[in-house]
Amino acid sequence: MPATTTMFRAARPVFQQSTTRAFRTNFSRQTGRRFASTTTTGEAASQSWFQRMWSSPVGLKTVHFWAPVMKWALVIAGISDFARPAEKLSLTQNGALTATGLIWTRWCFVITPQNYLLAAVNFFLGCVGVTQVARILMYRSSQKNLPEAAEAKVAEVKDAVKP
Repeated sequence: MPATTTMFRAARPVFQQSTTRAFRTNFSRQTGRRFASTTTTGEAASQSWFQRMWSSPVGLKTVHFWAPVMKWALVIAGISDFARPAEKLSLTQNGALTATGLIWTRWCFVITPQNYLLAAVNFFLGCVGVTQVARILMYRSSQKNLPEAAEAKVAEVKDAVKP
């Protein structure tokens, strides 16, 4: 047996004990703070839901709340376009909605304060955009083979009509 293998086998219990000990101390330290609440005492405990929402960094009086609320109109408009035929949809418009939704979903987790409401609306905007872009591309790919089939059908009809 090589010397390195023997050395690693001999050292394995030492590493396991030290990593287990470090894990336990870190884990117990985190779980103690995890469930400790700072809002149960003092002024915040006596505030109503509306007061907390009003004074929140993403509350009712900020753009962090109203921008996502208004952006839901874009999602609803995109969903209503599901009923429209694919030939009437704009690929550039739906591509822009898809890019906007996907890029801003990521950005909502980078900014401070993190805005989960804006992330949700952007995620659904991206989903609607991806669905519409897929519909448009499937329609366009089905139309590519159509002229060849139509020309063959016209030639067949002409041959049938000739006396």
